Formats: sequence, C-alpha cells, structure tokens
Amino acid sequence: DGVTEVLAHRSDNLRDKFIEVPCSEDYDSHKRFEGCTPRKCGRGVTDAVITREEAERIRRIAERGLSLGGSDGGASILDLHSGALSLGKHFVNLYRYFGDKIQDIFTEEDFALYRDVRQRIQHRIAQVFGISSSAMYLTKPTFFSRMNSTGAKTTHDEYWHPHVDKVTYGSFDYTSLLYLSDYSEDFGGGRFVFMDADSNKTVEPRAGRVSFFTSGSENLHRVEKVQWGTRFAITISFTCDPEHGIGNPLL
Repeated sequence: DGVTEVLAHRSDNLRDKFIEVPCSEDYDSHKRFEGCTPRKCGRGVTDAVITREEAERIRRIAERGLSLGGSDGGASILDLHSGALSLGKHFVNLYRYFGDKIQDIFTEEDFALYRDVRQRIQHRIAQVFGISSSAMYLTKPTFFSRMNSTGAKTTHDEYWHPHVDKVTYGSFDYTSLLYLSDYSEDFGGGRFVFMDADSNKTVEPRAGRVSFFTSGSENLHRVEKVQWGTRFAITISFTCDPEHGIGNPLL
C-alpha cells in the first residue's frame, strides 16, 4: 500500500482537523449550484459534533434494525429512508416486509435522534466548506452498515474496493461517515483509507467520530477488510441538486 499516514488515531480526541486538497474535475460534468457545489475541496475529521453516548444510541437503532435481517456475506446495510435491508443474498423493503411490527422496533425518539445527528453533521460540513447548510440536501443512499470478517457472498459484500463517490453516485457532493464503534476494541481492520498519489491517509474509527469529505476523485478511498469483530457506521450523503434530495425517514 506504499506509505501510510494516520490522519486520525482512535485515541485522538479531535476538535476539528481539516486538510484541503485541490478539487478534481468531476464536478464540471454535472450542473453546478452556486453556494454549494465544491469550490474548496478536502477532508475533515471531528470528534466534537456527536457524543459517544449519542453514537451508542444510534448504534442500537442499527443493531435493532439489522437484527431483522443481515447479509450472508460480511457487509449488511439498513437504509431507513428507502427501507432497504440486507437479507441473505438479497435486499427486502423493511417497511413492506415487516409492516406494523416496525413500531415495536423503532421509536419516534430514535428517528428524532437520527434527524438531529444528521442536521448537526450537515451544519458542520457547511461551516467547514463555507457553504450554506440550506443549499445542501440529504441524498441517497444514506445508510447504516455493519461489517464483519465473514467472506463475501455477493458483490454487495465487497466493500473494500477503491472508489469515488461522485463517480459511483452522480448526486453526491459531500460524503460523511459517523462511526458507531471503536477500531481495535470492537473490531480489527476496517480503517478508512484516502488513497492519494503519494501516500495513503487513514482514519481509525471511534464511536462518535465524523469523517467528511468532498465526493469527487480528489478523495479516492476504500475501507480495509474487517479482520475480526463488528464495525458499525452510518454513511450520510449530501447533494447540491434539490432534484436528488430525499426527506427524513418517517416512522
């Protein structure tokens, strides 16, 4: 993997760390939205937006939802917006599949916490990149992930390939990850790796840590394979294009 530099150790308690990188040309092939489309690009890490206690509460939402299904392979997802839930080698719609039973699994408080956390992350991204928070829209896919060391059964389980979010999902302009478990305590491997030409920059997950970045090729990245334990996170994605915006999940 060449030279690896750790941007954020699990033991760090970072108020704000931001590294600016030159923007790629990916944004030029999409409609630009003044006051939102990235003009300043980069990546940031903060442990000061979400508390560990909140991260634990959010993780319990993920655990309860994922207990209804789960992939046969190592990567399971739960999307509260669309209802997509990994089940075996496929996905089901949680809301259709479980119907009114959903009320026994999630509460209004769960969804209120989810909304609140998402808004705080959105405000922090807007602040750091000098854009208006109201010009950003939540976009899909925004989802919980649970990863373990089980071998992949389908391509959906193969989460470790390098990719660019803007290329994979054209709507993405800003990507964020809220980690819900601790590297080296809850799981091994599974670090987040920015792949730069000269070196790799890694982020070690820690419950409550938010990693965020502009979604273009300036932030090519991958996740290391999880070697042991279970890694929980939530990916929260933002677009500048109102046509690609999605609403908050509703119970």
